[in-house]
Amino acid sequence: MKIKLGVVYVLVLIVLIAALQACKQKQVKSVPTDSFNAGRATFVADESFSPIVAQEEYVYRSRYPNADPVFIYKTENQAVNMLLNDSVRLAVLSRRLDTAERNIITRRTLSVEEVPFAVDAITLIVNKASNDTAITVAQLKKELKGQGDGNKTIVFDNPNSSLVRYLKDFSGNKEFKQKNIYALKSNIEVIKYVSEHPDALGIIGFSWINNPEKEYADYVEKVKVVGVRDEGNKQYPIEYFKPSQESLVLKQYPLSRSLYLINCSSKNGLAAGFVTFLASDVGQRIILKSGLLPDSIPPREIILKK
Repeated sequence: MKIKLGVVYVLVLIVLIAALQACKQKQVKSVPTDSFNAGRATFVADESFSPIVAQEEYVYRSRYPNADPVFIYKTENQAVNMLLNDSVRLAVLSRRLDTAERNIITRRTLSVEEVPFAVDAITLIVNKASNDTAITVAQLKKELKGQGDGNKTIVFDNPNSSLVRYLKDFSGNKEFKQKNIYALKSNIEVIKYVSEHPDALGIIGFSWINNPEKEYADYVEKVKVVGVRDEGNKQYPIEYFKPSQESLVLKQYPLSRSLYLINCSSKNGLAAGFVTFLASDVGQRIILKSGLLPDSIPPREIILKK
């Protein structure tokens, strides 16, 4: 009986060891791997820039069919938190990380690479029926501080968005508690709202109104862009400018922000491959075509013949 029990114990032990090895093998197989331009990795992007990020992703996938970058679109606060919680290691943001945020990442023995790749214009839009066609920087700050006439409704995308953070820094107003200033849920909702309300002033990113998707193109047709004058600009103190690549590169349009790729992967994987692609001639030409200002303007070769 003792011999039989011993045999049973040995058999059970063998089965358990085999089962554990099988589980380990399954776990190893399920772990996603990625290389410079192949494999799968999850990235996060500020939802304000989904049009341009989606364009870059589309071309990147077409050039590297073995690459599978999965983008999650979140508000700026959510995107930064995902980076700090190590849920992702690449983020598309409109700001650099501050010292405290960098320290959280470097304590995990990870490096932080911040690569600028484009300049976006904060764009003001009104209904086509509106008589408003221009505004000064001083007037806009007054409106955001609640010191305007109060008859105009000001709307923007999301209370936790990078755009709201920009407007708070721009106006010096920590909170927008005025009844005529409030956030909707997205840039598309802002465009739709302004297209239906003649007294509204919408604030959005330029990529949403330049070459819009069919989903909301009809709304874009019913709005117009407002010119902005910066009285503090010594070179152009009395001129109004609308957002364009020319007005951005010449620093004529006063409401702009840089876009960054924050890479914390610390390896030569898919994150590094995507960053390299966006900084390349092809990636920067996509930015140029979108209407935003590329960080490095691609050269244009002209062949002259006699």
